[in-house]
Amino acid sequence: MSYERGWQALNLEMPDTIPHTEYCSHPRLVKAVTGSDPREDPSAWKRFYQITNYDLLWSTDDGPAWRGRTTSMGHAVFQEGGTDFDTRVYCPFKTPEEVLSFDPVEEYGIPDVKERAAYFEERWKAAQEDLPFLVFTGGYYKTLFSACIQAFGWEMFLSAAPIDYERFDRVLDGFFQISMANYQAWAMTSAPVFICHDDIVWTSGPVFHPQWYRKYIFPRYKKLWSVLKEAGKIVLFCSDGNFTEFVDDIAEAGADGFIFEPLTSLEKIVSSYGQSKVIIGNVDTRILTFGSREEIRAEVKRCYDLGRGCPGFFFAVGNHIPHNVPVENALYYLELISGEFGKR
Repeated sequence: MSYERGWQALNLEMPDTIPHTEYCSHPRLVKAVTGSDPREDPSAWKRFYQITNYDLLWSTDDGPAWRGRTTSMGHAVFQEGGTDFDTRVYCPFKTPEEVLSFDPVEEYGIPDVKERAAYFEERWKAAQEDLPFLVFTGGYYKTLFSACIQAFGWEMFLSAAPIDYERFDRVLDGFFQISMANYQAWAMTSAPVFICHDDIVWTSGPVFHPQWYRKYIFPRYKKLWSVLKEAGKIVLFCSDGNFTEFVDDIAEAGADGFIFEPLTSLEKIVSSYGQSKVIIGNVDTRILTFGSREEIRAEVKRCYDLGRGCPGFFFAVGNHIPHNVPVENALYYLELISGEFGKR
């Protein structure tokens, strides 16, 4: 039933009940729902998806890791037990000039499209067959902006690009060529839904002047997405932060839907694209973490009131459900979206 419900929403056919998806990394929540700790029994995740009626599972696959220079920015403690803590901070690029002279294609290479397509198809098909009760997406994570972050880190990225936007455009074009080969490969697969992930903004909004995005980023999105759309794929755009200012640009570039955090305006997306785009979000994870039951209910109701009339609306917590959300709060949220606020 969940695959059917998700597929209806992705095709703007408005199922009778509201579908949902989550990006969840909360093992104690999974144990509370399934009785098994996924750190000890990974199959508990599958049961969790079934029991909580996931309709779509967020997934991207960029293929094998780049063979070349990248930056490590380290990582603060986020996951339970500090398993993600990383003190390694290293950038191989020492000056902005090194960044402006960098050739991504020479450094990382462009994959053979047919070989990469076979790789993606095998991995996507195995995952979808293992989870037949939901829609398993294809996708690509480091499309353009996120590719720069991974290669250069924030400091060198932001130090180099504004010095000479035209020279940096040549660097961007190298990442674009790499992404295009991967997008062409994904277009050859059986995956019907594709997530384009690119963290293009901060919590406060655009990192660069909006016109920079309109000149250098969004035209390239249009080219990348056209390859997928010509193959009949549904293209969903996903970014952290607040991209409200760019919602219209992203729609114009060809996105079929949006996956977004509470910082991006659900009101704007519903008012402009409620009947024409897939809308995934945007229950605030901060309220799940620190709010009372009354506040959690009010937050779910906010999303429900805005999204219930939209054929492609999915409930989802933004950014995701991490380890520090109280289990009882997460369970209450799941109860609300499947019960009181689950119907139109």
